[in-house]
Amino acid sequence: MSAGTYNLVVDQGSDFAIDLTITEQSAAKNLTGYSGRAQIRSTHTSSTVAASFVCTIVGLPTAGVMKLSIAAATTTAMTPGAYVYDLEIFTGSDVVVKRLIEGTVTINPEVTR
Repeated sequence: MSAGTYNLVVDQGSDFAIDLTITEQSAAKNLTGYSGRAQIRSTHTSSTVAASFVCTIVGLPTAGVMKLSIAAATTTAMTPGAYVYDLEIFTGSDVVVKRLIEGTVTINPEVTR
């Protein structure tokens, strides 16, 4: 199955977080033994990572909820505009890697500094 698409809008200079419920065959995915990683880049082919989300499992791993978050200090340093991202879950030594979601990240410029 291919990754789903979900576009994000992040305000520059603000903390951002979103909880994602991961399902498989209409049931919560058991995330025991998994970790997450998600990067933001200017384009799909860019070798430079603009920022990385912190990925944490929320509550019990059996509930299938992963939080993606990024700190205000990180969003402040980002140039406003459009970026791309994706989220992967993986097991130790990358024995299993699954790309779950992808899309654009729009950084809205801040005025108050």
